[in-house]
Amino acid sequence: QVQLVESGGGLVQAGGSLRLFCAASGRTFSSYAMGWFRQAPGKEREFVAAISWSGGSTYYADSVKGRFTISRDNAKNTVYLQMNSLKPEDTAVYYCAAEVDGSSWYLSKMYEYDYWGQGTQVTVSS
Repeated sequence: QVQLVESGGGLVQAGGSLRLFCAASGRTFSSYAMGWFRQAPGKEREFVAAISWSGGSTYYADSVKGRFTISRDNAKNTVYLQMNSLKPEDTAVYYCAAEVDGSSWYLSKMYEYDYWGQGTQVTVSS
């Protein structure tokens, strides 16, 4: 069983920045493919970013490319999402997710992930 706990959300003005954290349990964090998703009110959960096991490769949704950066620290069992140039349309609950069977890291579909955190709210005011 893997537990994921997000933090770092909050209220920020448009153009501002936030850094989200996702702390994971388990001794083999470096073998987990990790991703971030978000869900705005009344909308389906959508892919934001994914990162490979070592952190050397990343993948972003077009809507956040160039503004958001996903990274990880395997020594700390933590994955990060640095969000810059935030827009009101980035307002959502942000979730981190883990895929643990090691088959791939280039994952953008919800069903491809095995474990989910409880989410952290990000609100961007205009």
